[in-house]
Amino acid sequence: MSDNLFVALRAAAPADPDTTAIETADTASPLYYTWRDIDRATARIANLLASLELPADSRIAVQTEKSVEALLLYLAVLRAGFVYLPLNTAYQASEIEYFIGNAEPAVVVCSGRNFPWISRIAFKAGTKHVFTLNEDCTGSLLDRAAWHSDTHLPAHKTSDELAAILYTSGTTGRSKGAMLTHGNLLSNARVLHDWWGWQSSDVLIHALPIFHVHGLFVASHGALLAGAKMLWFSKFDPKAVLARLPEATVFMGVPTLYVRLLGEPGFGRDACRHMRLFVAGSAPLLIETFDAFRERTGHTIVERYGMSETVMLTSNPYHAKDGGRRGGTVGFPLPGVGVRVRDDQGRPCGTDEIGGIEVKGPNVFKGYWRMPEKTAEEFTADGWFRTGDVGKIDARGYVTIVGRSKDLIISGGYNVYPAEVEGVIHEMPGVAESAVVGVPHPDFGEAVVAVVVPKPGAALDGDAIIAGLKGRIASFKVPKRVFVVDELPRNQMGKVQKKALRDEHAALFK
Repeated sequence: MSDNLFVALRAAAPADPDTTAIETADTASPLYYTWRDIDRATARIANLLASLELPADSRIAVQTEKSVEALLLYLAVLRAGFVYLPLNTAYQASEIEYFIGNAEPAVVVCSGRNFPWISRIAFKAGTKHVFTLNEDCTGSLLDRAAWHSDTHLPAHKTSDELAAILYTSGTTGRSKGAMLTHGNLLSNARVLHDWWGWQSSDVLIHALPIFHVHGLFVASHGALLAGAKMLWFSKFDPKAVLARLPEATVFMGVPTLYVRLLGEPGFGRDACRHMRLFVAGSAPLLIETFDAFRERTGHTIVERYGMSETVMLTSNPYHAKDGGRRGGTVGFPLPGVGVRVRDDQGRPCGTDEIGGIEVKGPNVFKGYWRMPEKTAEEFTADGWFRTGDVGKIDARGYVTIVGRSKDLIISGGYNVYPAEVEGVIHEMPGVAESAVVGVPHPDFGEAVVAVVVPKPGAALDGDAIIAGLKGRIASFKVPKRVFVVDELPRNQMGKVQKKALRDEHAALFK
């Protein structure tokens, strides 16, 4: 029996294939895609790919704007048995050149407006086929696929064969390609199906990008495996989402999206009257946002934890029988997933002791593309993956993320965890958010620096914040300097780009 992820997703479709699977929510007029449409469209694209006579396990690199057709392309790549390689739409020429050179895709699909420069890079690197796909249902990919049959026998794949390669953000050194198998993705989708109580009657508001784990795998697989409907937004707009929220039952977002929803006057209990699940991830959710959301809507956000190399690892519970949802934590390890915390010497950490988070399970990736040494380096001798995250596990089993190991600040020989300092700063009046980083210092090795964003109408003073921190935290944790800014630099998933802040202030004490 084939373990092709596409086969499992297709098998979950409702008995009536003419049921609507996806409805576009921000096109001039709604477009409706039935489960039959999905099957026929993915068959045509899969047949097009098969007609190219590509080598086995060929990579299909895709950098397009979000559209239903882009999701169908992903499903078609799985169906045809090739390896899907999504690329962030923000990547520029030098980055695309690296990814294409490293992955050596047999096919590249890009937006029509980017075809001139992307095709030049692709053809130079030896890619033979470059297609276009636009958000308005046009492009050479669809034109060519239209000539092919709308029936296709899905490729036979084992659970250990590659389904996708996701390049990490590359905050330190070159990006690494995380190799995810059909088994990785399917096992995780099935676990989340049960853990979050997915039902065929659900309606998911899909307003996330689809070049990332959160939108492409967690959200899309969740709805497809449940046979549930998606309300499809090409991008997040709080007013547009609010207008459709009464029709939905599930919403997934990064913390920034929740903050923007809370900024809408009409957002409240009535708009959420049919909702059963709000999920947050991809970046830390401030406890203030967590509490404000619960107060406004009556719903408690489920915060979870995952990464490109592992898909989802932990989650706060959906079912009351599994425990309560605790703000500031990412919940429990998911069923079948092992999570442990160890110190720098590899010794197990006790309850509430901070250390490096390591994980093991069927969701953990196969390794880094063409980086066997790096892969070996990131796994322990007994087969656990070192996530690079720092955290702790409390007596009840809840996992809390303290930060990234690369963000750890060592000042005067003392370890400073940015999340701890940020947590204290967030409690100060007038503070909306903050980011704490370490920068070179001639005496201490690294100095603690904080960058703070005020709430609307608030006036903050850096020296006053420093004074307020003294006596509340150890002196070596108190920032040497505090900068007040309008906003923090973020990537498209809402994660604060601390490397940019470190670079900006690198010469501060020189």
